[in-house]
Amino acid sequence: MNFVMSSDTLFYHPKLQTMFNVLSDINWLSVLVAFIAYFLLGPLWYLFLFPKQYRISLGKAPDAQLSQDPIYIVGPAVCTLAITLTSTVLLYALNSTTYNDAVSFTVLVGVGYLVANTINIAINPNIPRPFLYGVITGSYHLIGTLLVSVILIAMK
Repeated sequence: MNFVMSSDTLFYHPKLQTMFNVLSDINWLSVLVAFIAYFLLGPLWYLFLFPKQYRISLGKAPDAQLSQDPIYIVGPAVCTLAITLTSTVLLYALNSTTYNDAVSFTVLVGVGYLVANTINIAINPNIPRPFLYGVITGSYHLIGTLLVSVILIAMK
């Protein structure tokens, strides 16, 4: 499957065309495995490893019951899927093949985008401990991105 763009397309750029030409090369099973690993890291992280710290970062009592609303399952699933798909396209477009590539990609994208953006979002009046929240959630995304990258490289 080739993603074809012509020079009369609104957002045409040759490198963008090259980036999307990797779609037919992707091992989609690895994407599914990477997504599941990243998504399942969430409950492990927030319910078992850092439940009290997470609640405190949100200004709640350490033993407070968190909402069971489906948005707190569906929302993170959609977001981790988007991160997994984006990471997949980038890793394939960059022709990443080694675990060193996976770690380098994780440091660049994980710290440069995910951790920085998480902390930036947390710095608002609704999150009383933004840096604690940023450390907990940013490190979740950093480890999640590393899992995704390693799985994608391993199954490439």
